[in-house]
Amino acid sequence: VQLQASGGGSVQAGGSLRLSCSASGSIFSIRLMGWYRQAPGRERELVATINRRGTTDYIGSVKGRFAISRNNDNNTVFLQMNSLKPEDTAVYYCNAEHIATPDRMYPELWGKGTQVTVSS
Repeated sequence: VQLQASGGGSVQAGGSLRLSCSASGSIFSIRLMGWYRQAPGRERELVATINRRGTTDYIGSVKGRFAISRNNDNNTVFLQMNSLKPEDTAVYYCNAEHIATPDRMYPELWGKGTQVTVSS
């Protein structure tokens, strides 16, 4: 089972980007999916999460600008980022918790990061 993220890039302030992350492999269910980010010189921080029922949570700095969603049928999570600011510049990582497969339960998985750069 792997997580594969895509959709990063470079935009000007005020622009938009959409990140996607798909879990590959034979998966029964994933309890929680989310996005983290890490800016240079800073610790990794949680950006947004969404559970199987669609309940979402965001850090304050992105509320009203970012929207997380997921497709449980194909185990994909999205992050729509609008009104981007230079301080949103970071490497974004997707995360999944409690991944149930035919062989085992994975407590947590991380995808490789995707760079988001916002210029002023």
